[in-house]
Amino acid sequence: MLFSWRLWARTGALTLLLLPFSALFAAAVALRRLAYRRGWLAAVRVGVPVIVVGNITAGGSGKTPMAIWLVDHLRARGFRPGVVSRGYGGRARGCVEVGAAHSPAEVGDEPLLIRLKTGAPVVVGRDRVAAARTLLARHPGVDLIVADDGLQHYRLARDLELVVVDAAAGFGNGWLLPAGPLREPRSRLHTADALIQAVRPGAQPRDLAGWCADFVAGRAWRLRTPEMRRPLEELPRGEWLAATGIGRPEGFFDLLALHGVRFTPRAFPDHHAFTADELPADGRVLMTEKDAVKCRDFAGADWWAVELEAAPEPAWVDWLNARIPR
Repeated sequence: MLFSWRLWARTGALTLLLLPFSALFAAAVALRRLAYRRGWLAAVRVGVPVIVVGNITAGGSGKTPMAIWLVDHLRARGFRPGVVSRGYGGRARGCVEVGAAHSPAEVGDEPLLIRLKTGAPVVVGRDRVAAARTLLARHPGVDLIVADDGLQHYRLARDLELVVVDAAAGFGNGWLLPAGPLREPRSRLHTADALIQAVRPGAQPRDLAGWCADFVAGRAWRLRTPEMRRPLEELPRGEWLAATGIGRPEGFFDLLALHGVRFTPRAFPDHHAFTADELPADGRVLMTEKDAVKCRDFAGADWWAVELEAAPEPAWVDWLNARIPR
């Protein structure tokens, strides 16, 4: 994914070679969307409201921190939310409820992170309708479902669509896959209920009609002793290895630099399955929480994870509360 985003940032010779495949992909996307609009394919309601948090680009956009914020916000308002997700990168078949003891290799790194951060019930499955039904059967008290990365899964009927866009990366070169990063054309944004720009430290919002959410550093915590938490500024001075396997590693590195951390960057592909020999066991390592869930079983003594927290603008929170009254 790191190579892809570098490719997708501009239109070059390889982009032009891939355009015929993008045209085929665009035709397939348009036909599938038309099939649901015309009723040739039916969207299924599962009996409780569904809020989709997704994006129209491949790779990281900030939707997982946004989904975590949303689950916590809904619970604070008195709802009992549950989460469904595909479980990208996991080998689980069918519908599997995510437990704290699961590994990312089984259920995917993002669903496991959501489960660990929120404590909400999470079910993964390629078929989101089946996953939602499994979730409700096992947790009949759930009264609202958050569909993580479910924007293009039209079979699951939804009550709200929230599209997250990385303010720094935007839409790359603007082409559809594989010539560019887009899963759907930009016109898809006009049919969503809300566009939320994930504004990371140092980035500026783009000129888009929508809302903004600041993505800020929370505390850092030691993988071996998660209860040990401290602000980034209070980490020991000196050089760190900053290692991450996310869609846009530059966002993580910029965050560390903004907080005055001295580090050597090392980027891995998105959803990379870390092994014990890839990072120095006796070294000082910083990583995202998404990476940490894959390293917790073999972490070195001085490996730390950095929280990334979404802080949506108050006007959007008011809009959201009005759309889902209690």
